[in-house]
Amino acid sequence: MMKQAPERLTALLDECKTLAFDLNFTYAKQWKSKSKYRLLVGYLPIYVPREIIHAANGMPVGIIGVGDRKQIIKGDAYYQSYICHLPRGIIEMVLDTNLDTFDGFLFPSICDCVRNLSGMFKLAKKGKFSRYFDYPQNFEKHIGGTFYRELIETVIHDMFLINDMKITTQHLNDSIALYNRNRELIEMIYNIRQEFPWRLSAVDTYHIIRAGMVINVEKHNEILEEIVALIDNDFGEPMDNIRVVISGSFCEQPPIGMIKSIEMAGCYIVDDDFMLGSRWINGGINNTSADPLNEIVNSFLTQSAPSSAIYDVGNPKSARLVSQVRNRKADGVIFCAASFCDPALLDRPDLQKGCDDAGIAHINFQFHENTGQFKVIKEQAGTFSDSIKLWV
Repeated sequence: MMKQAPERLTALLDECKTLAFDLNFTYAKQWKSKSKYRLLVGYLPIYVPREIIHAANGMPVGIIGVGDRKQIIKGDAYYQSYICHLPRGIIEMVLDTNLDTFDGFLFPSICDCVRNLSGMFKLAKKGKFSRYFDYPQNFEKHIGGTFYRELIETVIHDMFLINDMKITTQHLNDSIALYNRNRELIEMIYNIRQEFPWRLSAVDTYHIIRAGMVINVEKHNEILEEIVALIDNDFGEPMDNIRVVISGSFCEQPPIGMIKSIEMAGCYIVDDDFMLGSRWINGGINNTSADPLNEIVNSFLTQSAPSSAIYDVGNPKSARLVSQVRNRKADGVIFCAASFCDPALLDRPDLQKGCDDAGIAHINFQFHENTGQFKVIKEQAGTFSDSIKLWV
């Protein structure tokens, strides 16, 4: 007889789902209201060093987009039609009240659309600072590392001018330890799902990680600790599904219906890049250093996940994708990118060639975050699953 999922797990998953798609950021705003020295710093996908915000008595809040949960009217007037959907939704939030009470915003250097968003936030006079967060593309410590450290120090100064809170070595080391634990717990969830993917669906996993973008890390760690303990027990029933890695969705997020359709088509998603920012640093960062900022810089230079947002000379993403597929014991790759996402779509041919050379099966399609119809995607994923079962 199949064991049912624990009631406590169901309750936690419901809580995460509610938090993940609260476009008014209710929890974060309530957290800030408890002290005049607290900060809310919003950041666009994908990665910023959240540790520095936490150490400055702030909460980093991920601004991921609106999906199909907010009608885009004003946002369409700010951008041309041939770009991804994400900037329009974010501008809609800017022009409404969703992002009121935020103190500042960071815009990682993903693409020109996000670069332009930083200027639009300034024109809209949202927050007390709006900073374009330009990732170094040179990974030599004395070049890219120096550049990156100066950028981080600039952001720290931006926050200091607001709440007059000086980041100490101990504060930053403590923050690093909390985010180390956060990444460790997320990786534990993925490791359990690799072996027992039926215990926690990819949709539920997505909700869990996305919820962590809009709450403080302490609360998220508590939730993750409980979930890891619960899914470490045996329940559910395995299905005759293939195992896939999804690649290309690192910025604009796929609709939940699409993730669900892929699963329903017979694919266990054992790894993905949906919420890449939360998993960007591979492994832990030294949290006992006399210069913790240097440790954060070094972690970016040496422990970053493969992404179309950064240059990969000497460390090709195709090889890392193949390694990821092998490590997760996956049967194939689904390349899944937002329409008009230049970084992901330009990387795709090289990644596909890497899979071809390694004998890894793959398919590809595109999406908008507000896509509402998934029949074709489900059929493609189902055909992919069946072909692997029959012939691979």
